[in-house]
Amino acid sequence: MSVAVAADPDQEKFMDAGSRLQRVHPATMELQRVQNSQTNAMHMVEYLAANVDLAKDLVARCSAAAQRLMDDDLQSITEDLDKVIKDIGHELSRMPASAFGSNRSAAATMGTDLQVTGNGHHPYDQRSCDGYSEADFPIVVANDKPRKRALHDGDMPRLVDFLQGMYHESHEFGGQSFSSLPEVAEYVEPLYDSFFCPLTNKVMVDPVTTESGVAYDRRTIEEYFEKFTDDSEPVICPVTKMAMESKTLRSNAPLKNTIAEWIMRNEATRIRIARTALSLATTEAMVLEAIHELQLLATTRRKNREQMHKIGITKFLARLLEHKDALIRCDSLELLCLLVEGDKGKEVIAKTRAISRTIKLLSSSSFDERHAAISFLAELSKSDLLLENIGSTAGSILILTTMKFNDSADPIAAEKAGEVLKNLEKCPKNIKYMAESGYLEPLQRHLIEGSDDVQMEMVLYLGELVQKQEMTINIAGSALEILIKMVHSGNTSICKAALDVLVQISSHHPNGKTLVDAGAVPVMVEALFIRKIDDEPMGSKTEAAAVLANIVKSGMNPDVIAVNKEGHVITSKYSVYNFAHMLKCSMPDDLNLNILHVLLALSALPRPLSTVVSVMKEQDSIQTVIEFMGSPSEALAIAATKLLIVLSPQMGHTIAEKLCKAPGQLSRLIKSLGQLGRITERHAVSATLLSKLPYQHLTLNLALLQRGTVPTMLAKIEEMQRGGMRASRHAKPYFEGLVGTLVRLTTTLHEPDVLLSAMDHKFTSVLTGLLVRSSGSDEVQRLAAVGLENLSNQSMNLPQSVSEEQIPKRKNILRRLRTGRVYDNQKPPAHVRLCPVHRSVCSPSTSFCLVESGAVECLLGVLESNENGRVVEAALGALCTLLDGDVDVVGGVAVLAEHDAARHVLRVLRQHRDDDHGSSAVLRRCFWTLERFLEHGSDRCVKEVTSDRALPSALVGAFHKGDTATKQAAESVLRRLHRMPDYSATYVSVEL
Repeated sequence: MSVAVAADPDQEKFMDAGSRLQRVHPATMELQRVQNSQTNAMHMVEYLAANVDLAKDLVARCSAAAQRLMDDDLQSITEDLDKVIKDIGHELSRMPASAFGSNRSAAATMGTDLQVTGNGHHPYDQRSCDGYSEADFPIVVANDKPRKRALHDGDMPRLVDFLQGMYHESHEFGGQSFSSLPEVAEYVEPLYDSFFCPLTNKVMVDPVTTESGVAYDRRTIEEYFEKFTDDSEPVICPVTKMAMESKTLRSNAPLKNTIAEWIMRNEATRIRIARTALSLATTEAMVLEAIHELQLLATTRRKNREQMHKIGITKFLARLLEHKDALIRCDSLELLCLLVEGDKGKEVIAKTRAISRTIKLLSSSSFDERHAAISFLAELSKSDLLLENIGSTAGSILILTTMKFNDSADPIAAEKAGEVLKNLEKCPKNIKYMAESGYLEPLQRHLIEGSDDVQMEMVLYLGELVQKQEMTINIAGSALEILIKMVHSGNTSICKAALDVLVQISSHHPNGKTLVDAGAVPVMVEALFIRKIDDEPMGSKTEAAAVLANIVKSGMNPDVIAVNKEGHVITSKYSVYNFAHMLKCSMPDDLNLNILHVLLALSALPRPLSTVVSVMKEQDSIQTVIEFMGSPSEALAIAATKLLIVLSPQMGHTIAEKLCKAPGQLSRLIKSLGQLGRITERHAVSATLLSKLPYQHLTLNLALLQRGTVPTMLAKIEEMQRGGMRASRHAKPYFEGLVGTLVRLTTTLHEPDVLLSAMDHKFTSVLTGLLVRSSGSDEVQRLAAVGLENLSNQSMNLPQSVSEEQIPKRKNILRRLRTGRVYDNQKPPAHVRLCPVHRSVCSPSTSFCLVESGAVECLLGVLESNENGRVVEAALGALCTLLDGDVDVVGGVAVLAEHDAARHVLRVLRQHRDDDHGSSAVLRRCFWTLERFLEHGSDRCVKEVTSDRALPSALVGAFHKGDTATKQAAESVLRRLHRMPDYSATYVSVEL
């Protein structure tokens, strides 16, 4: 839009027209109250008529813009303005002609033509002040009328230019320069000299008139009068200097009302100017000055805040919360905190994104900004309208609870956050959000203190919460009593929700004692065994069993957990019988799973285990548990297998027999061992069960052979040794189960099929390799040593003739010889070396010789590297097979001495002589081996044993404190060392 250069008169015309557009000029108001002459009335009407015409033109232009832009706000404003104009015109038409002095004057007044022209119009947008755009308004006066200020023809500068000019030192508008927004407002709403107190030169608050006729502010003039304490002294008027006979003050109501109205208009104008400056600001300084001006006005009176809501300042400030400047964000929050003290401000904020933006600012690194944000949020939380909005904003509850609990970092923010959370509790949904964020105190408080309906609502919230996520719930005993009561007497949905919550609470083991003290166990037992309600879902029994299982697993002494008033406890035969009986009934998998968990928890303790074993035998429930192993539910199958593993030491043969007889169960168990893919817990427990059942159960071992288990296990063992141990957290127990199942076959080598399988699959070499490649498992090393001991014990029972094909072309005394042993009268070929222990031609595969397989070195390496007593005992047991039975003991001692075995055994003796856990077996093995060295060893070997300084004390200690077997072994060594008498010596009869 082109704008002509505005002269000073044009500037006055613009400001005067703007003033009259808002309301009647303050000077006119004074004239209405003070003067009643016909001329003044004519002037008032002329002004009013001119404003009507000008407003009509504005309506037409704004309506055209609204039609093009389809802006609802602008359309509404123009409609309201049109209605106002029509009302003003209607009132003017009703005025009698006599009011104008003559018909001519009235016609002239009503026919006043104030033309408004312009080159264009800016549509209404966010840069508007109070609904009108800052467009050019060149005003041309067609007829000459009285004015306080003369209006000259010509284009006038826009309000945009006027406001922007305030911030440029070189720009002066209309001969005036402004340094602050209030000065601009005073230019638009000019002050009159009569508004000022002559003594203070400030606008009067309560104007009064003295006897001299001069108006003063009441407080100021009263303070002045107090100086004249002597009644004889005349009171001098400070302005006229005239003596006054009286100090009487008369209130100047017209002037007081005029000042009050001017103040209101002035503040309204300041608000609109600040709003425009806020929208059009080009620097942060301009924005901050506008905000500070609005803060001052907002604190002055409530009506100013209402106007700020009306003209969109509140909404605009909500957008400033995303401003890049932190100071602007902080000041905007402080102003918003003032604006939302009333309900109207909160209603406006509810329609903006201010809440979500404020939540983000709670994480600000600036203390001031964080405090401003939490203060604003605290004010918003006082309104019921915004409670759900605040609570449902993403991250709000989590940030507030974190802020509340971190009171050491920021005590002020923590206190305010607690205030906000307290207010948010008024909305039940927020209590749920708090619980989801780990803040359970409000929910617990309402659960205890609330009405029955509130308690049910809280329980439903908790039940829904535990279904969504796994969480640790710590609840006081009084709240638990309410939950337990709802289980006992609540309807189906409440009972289900309460049980879900109790399951989650009981899963946190420290809560076990609290649940028992609150009386949870009898109610759970009643729900599980006694209650028979047709419409009650079976799920309630499932959750009740889960609560009982968690309580038993919590670590409490189960012998003191009462289940009813008759004095039965959970470990009594009464309770276990009911649990076992339910397994034999047709129950859902989840219920069976939880009952198995109860039995598993009871079986973990020695005394309850005996009760479980007794009941299982009486009810023949093992068959049911075995059937559960084939369940499609993996959790149920795993729990059943674990229970069988726990019961196998007492009921192993029964389990093995029923497992072999159960159709398809053993095949499914074996099949699970060789399944491809990631190793699961089900694979691990299946392998563990096969390794825990009695080793010498021939029927089971033959069944394993017939189903091709050995090749499958060997392939899996090789896979695990190549790196399969890293594949899953269940790989270690799975690997140990495979090795244990393989070793179990070495206990029934007297069976030809088992012996043939051991030869064909080279068990000796496999187990020797496991000593070295155990993947860090002590149990694998122990099992491998046990298997080698079993194989070595069979070496002397495996004679085999030598064939030409089996005779090797190279001699190797202590290495593998792929030939059998000669058992006839023929001598072996001269170039074939015999095994020094078995005095025959041995091989690892056919005679299981430890010497030829290289197992001796590996077993001694285990003694050197492993300190586990059970592993050391097993390794010594395997080595002792070379020194016992029908073998050549001298040759065995020589082989072991060649590998420096005496030193290894003595080191083990020193290491385990003070070990209280399993040391007796290790000491017995060590003493027995050393006794063989002393009896059959060379001088060098004997010297090495006798020169050990720790041996005597170890022998004496074992002889003093050891058990019977250990004491006998120590005594044998002491006798060889000549420290004990030899009671086996032959006594000669001497005649006296």
